[in-house]
Amino acid sequence: MTNAYLHHKCYVSQGMYKPGSEYEKLRNEVIRDVPKGSNFGSGFEMSSSEQDFGFVSVIHQCRGDSYGPKCRSCYATALAALQRKCPRGKGGIIWYDQCFLEFNAIDSFRKIDYDNNFCMSNTKNVSGDKQSYSRKWMQLLQDMSTKAFRKNKSYAAGEERLGKNKLYGMLQCTGDTTFKSCRECYVYNFIHFQDCIYGKQGARVLGRSCNFRFELYPFVGNETEPI
Repeated sequence: MTNAYLHHKCYVSQGMYKPGSEYEKLRNEVIRDVPKGSNFGSGFEMSSSEQDFGFVSVIHQCRGDSYGPKCRSCYATALAALQRKCPRGKGGIIWYDQCFLEFNAIDSFRKIDYDNNFCMSNTKNVSGDKQSYSRKWMQLLQDMSTKAFRKNKSYAAGEERLGKNKLYGMLQCTGDTTFKSCRECYVYNFIHFQDCIYGKQGARVLGRSCNFRFELYPFVGNETEPI
């Protein structure tokens, strides 16, 4: 398992804070609250606070097979990198293979984020019938969502037979989403990023509220149940 840096985005419209300001002090307090008393066993951590001078929230989500020490390590890596890449920015988000971290000056709890999503795909196309391949991936996505909802979880991984080979997939929604909004999120992204996904040997779509990935090789560890 790797934990490569994937992408980041600074929420420029949310503005900047001044060094030594009350907002910076509040922000640092919220950041310190994220790991307090947590063993990162749930994979989802959130802390927020609001004062007269502004609102601060920090949301951290680890991939479903990366809870515990791996999750804690990813948080530390993402925190340092996001503060470096968006210096003094009130809002921003960063993604790694095993987690994402978001700072926000606007309360986004339980709201689907349709704006901060992106797609990465394999440069190689599948050989043979692309429509059949797409149907297999859609079936796998449906099976994984059913599995996640049945277990009352926001994460699922699975595989689908593809001739002599297998198609591997994973989907995950952030811990503050409802099952209804989770489904709405990944269906929207699946349709919205068709130009990036269709006919590719592998692809992933990542966002604030949900993400999914498929490959022709296994890429996640054994599914980890929240502690």
